[in-house]
Amino acid sequence: MDWDNARVFLALVRAGTLRGAAEQLEIDQATVGRRLAAMEKSLGARLFLRTPAGYVPTPAGELAAAAAERMEQGAEQMLRQMQGIDERLCGVVRVAATDTSARHFLVPALHKMRQRHPGIRVLLTTSNHISNLTRREADLAVRTVRPDSPDLIARHLKRLYTGLYASRAYLQARGQPEPGTALKGHDVVIYQKEIPTRQQEALCGEAHANASVAVEVSSGVMLAECVAAGMGIGEIPTHMADAMPGLVRIWPERSTPYDMWLVLHGDLNRTARVRAVADAIVAEYDAVPPA
Repeated sequence: MDWDNARVFLALVRAGTLRGAAEQLEIDQATVGRRLAAMEKSLGARLFLRTPAGYVPTPAGELAAAAAERMEQGAEQMLRQMQGIDERLCGVVRVAATDTSARHFLVPALHKMRQRHPGIRVLLTTSNHISNLTRREADLAVRTVRPDSPDLIARHLKRLYTGLYASRAYLQARGQPEPGTALKGHDVVIYQKEIPTRQQEALCGEAHANASVAVEVSSGVMLAECVAAGMGIGEIPTHMADAMPGLVRIWPERSTPYDMWLVLHGDLNRTARVRAVADAIVAEYDAVPPA
């Protein structure tokens, strides 16, 4: 199986359309069609059913997809191993994190790192999506969940805490909530249901079943901004909220701990540029005083 054809075939399996596959690979749709035709001809099998909803793999296509994924894993492993012996302090490092982690920790860390190593260029992706390090969606990731894959190295960065906050203007207008009332008579700002978080049922241990949901957000920065704008009560990392002068902490005795992890693939652990970025991130978290 030709790898150039196979990677186009895999993109089509994952995207389901010629256009989607072309956008993933940054090529034109005609090239995707030609590569698929060449692969079907070489294998002597039809790999997709063309349906109104898109391209659906046939049984032969499913077998080919499994084989192509093994080829992909082998190619990515070889690339990681070659990078793992790279001692140059230059080149690209892909970093993934949430927007709150990036804003408060990664941006200052990367700024300091760049001053020391101007040859390193960082591709920073901020999202609540957990990047797949095995497929090289990122070289490094800062996560709140420790991975269980044996191929990944995880270093504990810091235990941080969230607290319950509202704007000063909101509390003047609505008053302090009463503990044990499930925030009755109040508005809350929470994450969208698609984002896995403890906040779906409770905020710092207080149920919000009796509250009115003012807005659901997809990022921590937007959650804090909505709370600061007076839209409702929200659970926000204390290191972030305490630096926002318009916010007031509700029930300071309540907090929820969470751990931050730096994750990288074992094959990249000795790559000089990856280590330089990792060390800068670790130093930035180390500088945070204990709660």
